[in-house]
Amino acid sequence: MRLALYIFATLALMAIIAAFTYTVNPDHYTIELMGINFNFPVAVWIVLPMLLLLIFTLIHMFFYGLKNYFILKKWIKDAATLEDALYWSLVNEPKEQKYGIDVVGNSALLLGKSSINVSDNVEGLTPRLSRVVNIIQKIKNGEYVDFKEEKMSKVFNAGNPILIQNRLNRLASDDKFVEEVMKSTSQYSEAVQAEALEFFARREDFVKAHKYAKVFNIKNFLIMLERVTVKDQLGLTPEILTDFVKVLDPSCQEFIKIVSVTKKYFNPEENLTLFRGFQVENPKAQNAYLYLLFEYELLEQVAIYLNEQEDHEFIKFRALWQLKQEDTKYKLEDIIDIDSVCNEAGL
Repeated sequence: MRLALYIFATLALMAIIAAFTYTVNPDHYTIELMGINFNFPVAVWIVLPMLLLLIFTLIHMFFYGLKNYFILKKWIKDAATLEDALYWSLVNEPKEQKYGIDVVGNSALLLGKSSINVSDNVEGLTPRLSRVVNIIQKIKNGEYVDFKEEKMSKVFNAGNPILIQNRLNRLASDDKFVEEVMKSTSQYSEAVQAEALEFFARREDFVKAHKYAKVFNIKNFLIMLERVTVKDQLGLTPEILTDFVKVLDPSCQEFIKIVSVTKKYFNPEENLTLFRGFQVENPKAQNAYLYLLFEYELLEQVAIYLNEQEDHEFIKFRALWQLKQEDTKYKLEDIIDIDSVCNEAGL
């Protein structure tokens, strides 16, 4: 019952009882209290308890109504806080929140230490939560979301998996962003750097890659090398190759992979000059240099080179040289598995 209707009904009842009483007994009745005489019609004395009950009832209702109002305000505030906690857990940036009601806070505090992974869209959420769930689902589905447009650019920390995945999605469709990552690798996570580098290695040429040699790794350098063809050498030159080798410091086997490509596209003089210099500066290039000498049938230079080394070194190459002295029909591939020559002890 509404409060105004309750008061009206009570006052109407009091008026009816007072009028009926007055018609039955219109006399007055006097009560002395603390030396004061209270003289009222009998009808007033009859409805006076009802009036007092109404007053105390209103006080009681006001007190508990006010109490419930403040509790409701706490619930509303905690509901907003809970929505905020859910938001930060959804974006994998959980934050501790303070709750006014213990029954809510004792459970909801868990959100401050956890992240929520939503497997599908959810109906009936608040607009804010529905929006963020929608954005996360798009990112999971491989779409790129512009966080600036969504006013979420300051929501994610650098290592946030959602931010990383969104950047990975962008790399797949935005060549400009790939180069942006290459220019400023320190601003991006290792996963984004690695993906950008691989995209770059599979799409660009050595001329463009040369300026990013310091952020390259040997894996992606070899990926670029594998793309070199007779028709398109991707701008690979001895000078560019030398700069990459200085930065990357390839292993023995990686030098072998490099020389297996350059022998097809560089002339013998360029190749020999390159790898002669490499093996002087880096012993790991010695096998690749010997490989070239055999490839070009420069057996005299092979003999000179092997004589300068220890007898227990380059056993397989020594065996091949001996065989070639007896029968020049032997080829390097007949004796040496070039993919495993670096595994020989002492090499």
